[in-house]
Amino acid sequence: MRKLIPAIQAARIQVIIVPHHRWREGDYVGWKHMNPTQVRANQSQGFAAGSWGGEFHPEFGPRAGDVVVLEHWGQSGFANTDLDAQLTQRGIEKIILVGFVANTCIESTARFGMELGYHVTLIKDATAAFDAEGMHAAHEINGPRFAHAMLTLEELLTLLPSHSRNENQEVHR
Repeated sequence: MRKLIPAIQAARIQVIIVPHHRWREGDYVGWKHMNPTQVRANQSQGFAAGSWGGEFHPEFGPRAGDVVVLEHWGQSGFANTDLDAQLTQRGIEKIILVGFVANTCIESTARFGMELGYHVTLIKDATAAFDAEGMHAAHEINGPRFAHAMLTLEELLTLLPSHSRNENQEVHR
């Protein structure tokens, strides 16, 4: 992220941040079908609003000009958020995804984006997972079946224009 953010800014690529839902008291009351991640988040109060875990990291959080979409409740950054509307209104057709968790949120967002007609690029070494198996599944098994491009950060950096306006891409982090 320390290399990526300055390069994205220099290339004038729109950054769109898609945060995971921050836990709040009563969020899941009455829910019939919580997924295992939601059960764990409810028990641990993971990403609790107003807590250290529920805040953006100061170094990597939103900057002037970044767009922060509505929090997603599950895994896809598209489901139940305004991500598609934000991309559509800006004329963005290509998405570059980075962040966490490679084999859940990043993969789900990428798949959903592909289904909606976006050109999807995954940056293999700018994502993370909880274990090596998750990274392997995301980048060696699943990603090649739906992503239009899978690059390393260095490969992406060599492709970025340094002074031209490129309004047709975004970075999900």
